Amino acid sequence: MSVGQKDEAKAAAVTMKAYRFAGSPTPEQAHLLSQFAGSCRFMWNRMLADINASYEAGEKYSCPTPAKYKDVPGLEWLKNMDSLGLANVQLHLDAAFKRFFKSCAGGPFAGHPSFKKKHESTDSYTTNLANKKHPNIFLDGCLLKLPKIKEPIRLRLHRQVEPGGLLKSVTVTHEATGKWYFSLLFEYPKQESTAVPAKNKEQLRHIGLDMSLPKLYVDSNGNVADFYKPYRKVEAKIAREQRKLSHMVKGSNNYNKQKQRIAKLHAKAKRQRNDMLHKLSFRLTEQYDVISIEDLDMAAIKQSLHFGKSASDNGWGNFTRMLAYKAVWKGKHIVKVDKWFPSSKTCCKCGHIHKELTLSDRLYCCPNCGNLMDRDHQAAINIDKEGFRLFCEELPSGCGDSPRAELSAHPQPSAA
Repeated sequence: MSVGQKDEAKAAAVTMKAYRFAGSPTPEQAHLLSQFAGSCRFMWNRMLADINASYEAGEKYSCPTPAKYKDVPGLEWLKNMDSLGLANVQLHLDAAFKRFFKSCAGGPFAGHPSFKKKHESTDSYTTNLANKKHPNIFLDGCLLKLPKIKEPIRLRLHRQVEPGGLLKSVTVTHEATGKWYFSLLFEYPKQESTAVPAKNKEQLRHIGLDMSLPKLYVDSNGNVADFYKPYRKVEAKIAREQRKLSHMVKGSNNYNKQKQRIAKLHAKAKRQRNDMLHKLSFRLTEQYDVISIEDLDMAAIKQSLHFGKSASDNGWGNFTRMLAYKAVWKGKHIVKVDKWFPSSKTCCKCGHIHKELTLSDRLYCCPNCGNLMDRDHQAAINIDKEGFRLFCEELPSGCGDSPRAELSAHPQPSAA
């Protein structure tokens, strides 16, 4: 189901696309935006505290509404805040508790919702479209109109927004670097894929990717991704700046300025990583019809064998997310091979499973046929074979005109 759609029939007829732009609000506008974000943080903490108190009193779970607090003595100032932003706080908190309850019942792990600290959590809030005929949010050129703010905010549109969309929501984020960012979610009528259908399986271009911590991935053609670890390049500088921070008085002006310097270094590494991942995922979805990858548990990989920092700097999870939604837009297919499939231990030549292979063995030497090749390259070949086999099972027999591939997770819209 598309983001923000509760009606399944309507969700199937539309496509959601997000754009993220930097903005340049005036000092007055920035003050109002900070107030709105602060009110949403206050509302989250107040609602969470009340839910925890009702639980301790033995009452049944119920998420309160923002309207309950606007008439409370001392909280009348909430009436001057963005009401849609406060309403989204209730939706997000309720969704967080539902994930937590599912986790307690044996579902995917989700922790108990926690309180948000003023100087340690990201300042952000989300506002929605209230009326299509008289929109309270709209984009006019590079000017963005938001509720409760008289003058529009100027954005830096580094890419063109696809015409014909309806602006559904805007998420305002104030990063630790001091910059403001605006994520715009548009709704578009779903269009048929422009990809040319293949006449048979042999005409489909397919490739397999094996995750590699040093270079993101190795593909089944033996090519290595042109990817370097951006955090590792600034890690020494971040450590040096953090040592300076440790000698400063917490809360002082110099302390806050130093925190912003460190935040800018982290932001630089993050943007460099996302830029490379976007370019690589774009090229792959342009060149291939079927892309096979492993369905890896990245949380487990980060916790094992001290791979946490390297795995996070690799950005494999974000990379697969980008591949998924770009493949949907272009009519291509992503196939996820089961994580227990022995891609590294199976010989791509004779099919023998080399059970004695260890993680330290970077070259694969088959004891059956003598095949000798790079471990990651041969794993990528096996992933490509297995993924394409799974994909072909979904095709109508003897036909390649309407290929289908089942994704293990629905892709989310991009905020690039």
